[in-house]
Amino acid sequence: MRVTFWIDPMCPWAWITSRWMVEVEKVRDVTVDWNIMSLGVLNEHNDVSDDYKKLIARTWRPARVLCRARELHGDAVVFPLFSALGTRFHVGKRTDMEAVIAEALAEVGLEPELAQAADDPQYDDLVRQTHATAVAMSGAGVGTPVIALEGVDGAQVGFFGPIITPIPRGEDAGRLWDGFVLLAQVPGLVEIKRSRTVGPVVD
Repeated sequence: MRVTFWIDPMCPWAWITSRWMVEVEKVRDVTVDWNIMSLGVLNEHNDVSDDYKKLIARTWRPARVLCRARELHGDAVVFPLFSALGTRFHVGKRTDMEAVIAEALAEVGLEPELAQAADDPQYDDLVRQTHATAVAMSGAGVGTPVIALEGVDGAQVGFFGPIITPIPRGEDAGRLWDGFVLLAQVPGLVEIKRSRTVGPVVD
């Protein structure tokens, strides 16, 4: 099964779900196509606190770099660059954005000049375009991550989530995936949700 996965590199919940999908690929016959969505686009018209606005403004920077890197080097660069960024943001708890971007680019073997995209709004359209594909798949009013997989009629169906913690590993990851696939086969299923009781456990 081919699966499309949209992530924002600064969202800890998307990071956890992405690491779950990495585990799923080890234990199930699944191939993931990695794509980009944006907390900045998601929240640009929302009424949020000043502190959250500052955080959201920061999320544009790695999203621009990811989109520019994909424009230059193709889809295959998305996952390794996302992983290099996310490991530093979420596992390493790094907040020094310039250094994180520079180190991640170097780790993946990409040209350091790509870091200039972080502060260049000309790449915002790239971010909006890839984000729009996630919204088109899952519908408006969702967050990150979005996963699209084969539904009951063979067509791709998109869902927000799952939002999980901690990261399922091994066969636990596989069983959760099996259940997720079963849910995707139910026509008309639009939401399963409960209140969060713990914060994200990212490693």
